[in-house]
Amino acid sequence: MKEKAPLGARVILRDTLDWESLTDDQVIAARQKVNRIRSSRVTRIITGLPDRRARIEERTIALPGRRLKLRVHRPKDAGPRLPLILSFHGGGFIVGVPAQNDWLNSHLAAHCPAVVVSVDYRLAPEHPLPAPIEDGYDTLVRILEDPDGWGVDPAAVAVFGESAGGTLAALVALRAREDGPPLHAQVLAYPGTDWSDTMADYPSLAANAGNPGFSLSEWRMARRLSVPPALDSRSVSPVRFENLAGLPPTLVVTGTLDPADDQGRRYVERLRADGTDARLTCHRKAIHGFLSMPGLVPAARPARREILAFLRGHLHPAARPVKAEGR
Repeated sequence: MKEKAPLGARVILRDTLDWESLTDDQVIAARQKVNRIRSSRVTRIITGLPDRRARIEERTIALPGRRLKLRVHRPKDAGPRLPLILSFHGGGFIVGVPAQNDWLNSHLAAHCPAVVVSVDYRLAPEHPLPAPIEDGYDTLVRILEDPDGWGVDPAAVAVFGESAGGTLAALVALRAREDGPPLHAQVLAYPGTDWSDTMADYPSLAANAGNPGFSLSEWRMARRLSVPPALDSRSVSPVRFENLAGLPPTLVVTGTLDPADDQGRRYVERLRADGTDARLTCHRKAIHGFLSMPGLVPAARPARREILAFLRGHLHPAARPVKAEGR
């Protein structure tokens, strides 16, 4: 019997929008509507309640030629310096807001513990790649230029991202490998690792394209708007990089019903082949984006425990094992 997505996900996440038929202006209008919903308190029924042991604040960071908003999660009993986890939301580079990851990011902040900074990076069609990569890397560098002001430890830094945010996390890690600063872990949740002409050549895309979470129409639109013709798509496709040695220990999280499952699997294979410590976990009945919707997909909770244990192990090597938690 074929595995099905959880009933709630099938009912609530039905995507009736034909993204490929939209003009750029219509995509922007659709994004505004989607992002309002994802930021709504009512939507926390789906996206999960933030951990009360962490506080959330909005900050702005000045970068060359632009200012970005950051959503900062910090444990309420924080010490003077904690590990830094730089976080990137999903949305195919065309939609998405940091608030959609409050459930996960606040929990990581409270229980790792760490300062989790979620980047409100620029989106296509106004700002195609590589603009989001520049936003991620420049934010990382700027924060670590003032570790005391941010209360972070430059010797304990990780990146996390889901979906397109997983692409960004992987690309920021690749950039940091060459130019610094050193990273100590990366967690990639159902990442898009191939935005080149071969992006549709993965069996899981065809097998799971009809599942809720991320439609094939949205996937194609995301590539068309975020990867301009003049850009070498291999330069934004981590799995297409020739050398993946020297990257930080990596955890890749996917789902059995996820169109991006094979892209994550292939990236882990490439990392291991080049000598990077990498592991893959694939959760049953988990759709694309499931870490942003714990109210619909039960697999989000064990995946969160797994991510927390991995990050604690690399950012707090002497930490005690993670205990099971309820929410």
